[in-house]
Amino acid sequence: MITRVQNSTGRLSGAALSAVRVVVSFLFICHGALILFGTFGGVDRHGTTAPVGSWPLWWAGVVHLVRGGLVLLGLFTRPAALLCSGAMAFAYFTVHQPLGLLPLQNNGEPAALYCWILLLVAVLGPGPFALDAVLSRRRPEQKLSG
Repeated sequence: MITRVQNSTGRLSGAALSAVRVVVSFLFICHGALILFGTFGGVDRHGTTAPVGSWPLWWAGVVHLVRGGLVLLGLFTRPAALLCSGAMAFAYFTVHQPLGLLPLQNNGEPAALYCWILLLVAVLGPGPFALDAVLSRRRPEQKLSG
């Protein structure tokens, strides 16, 4: 009975981790689309995009879109999530923190939350519902048949 409860709890926590990874990375990608394509009002709420190649905003948009997409798919999840987390730490300390000490004072709550949640994904991995998990399950089969 104890083993049965532990197994179902493990599956449930893995599914929850996968769900959090998908939702957070989707929202992260939306920020990238906002920066690069002017969706959702753009960077100025009037559809403006970041100038191509501009540092750091345009590059942040690329990280949001590309690395966020990898996290969403669960492909190369740990390094992609770590890079996304670092980008959010950079954004917090260079953009938000100079405006006030605490996130509530400097409007940095989203950056801080993305930073810590993506760091958690980098540490814990993508969960069972990810391309990384599918690929790791297939590798032993290929070795046996090859």
